[in-house]
Amino acid sequence: MGALRKAKLFGLCVVAVAMVVDVPASSAQEPGAVILAMPQPQTSDVASAQAAPSVRRQAVAAVHSQPAAAAKPRQTANASASQAALAAHAAVPVTAKKSNAPVRYYVDFRARTAASYGHAFLWYGRTDRREVDVAGLHPATDSVIPYILGHVIPVPSETGASYGDLDEQYVTASYRVYLTEDQAKRVFAYIRHLQASSPLWHGATYNCVAFIRDVARFMGLNLPASHLLYPEVWVNDLRDLNGGPKVVVKLAPEAAPAPAQPVY
Repeated sequence: MGALRKAKLFGLCVVAVAMVVDVPASSAQEPGAVILAMPQPQTSDVASAQAAPSVRRQAVAAVHSQPAAAAKPRQTANASASQAALAAHAAVPVTAKKSNAPVRYYVDFRARTAASYGHAFLWYGRTDRREVDVAGLHPATDSVIPYILGHVIPVPSETGASYGDLDEQYVTASYRVYLTEDQAKRVFAYIRHLQASSPLWHGATYNCVAFIRDVARFMGLNLPASHLLYPEVWVNDLRDLNGGPKVVVKLAPEAAPAPAQPVY
């Protein structure tokens, strides 16, 4: 009985100590653990933490709600100076560079292939322009009938460009002679005069070779012996007789008067 009474007394003591100390149950499960006192959050701090995300969302919404025009790039001193320099440069008129190369005039004696024995004609113009004038004597129309008849009797002619005169792949011979401006005025006027006064073509007496021969004679060039040669042969002989490209220094005395207006 004495032992039972001692045990009950010991249990009462333990209960009394536990009630005084008031140890949490979770901590009491770990004997020897050190319990640190953590500061409890204040009510105002909890409210601020809860309000912070809402404030951030409102700030982001305010940024995105700004109009696009309000976002202007920041101008720096260098950027302003560059824009001023560009504006000053744009205000200066730009003038195209003029070529210092002298303008040269020319007459090009040419021969090309054709369905028969070929064709002789002229190119003439200026070296600083791509456009050329073409002159040559040939039967009128593209029909072969005037060409056939023209070997028997004279037939109506044309004195401008014919099919193939502007195509380099058909050229078989070429001889270019350069002229001064004053010479070109006289020679070009003579070519136009010859075009206007050559209404007939004849295969034997006055053909395409005879037409360009008259221009070469007017320019004072040495001429092949006959116009009854193939156009290619005649043009090559003309080049050989005159020693290659040259500037004409003497025109025929019966030259046509120079036109009052410039050549071009």
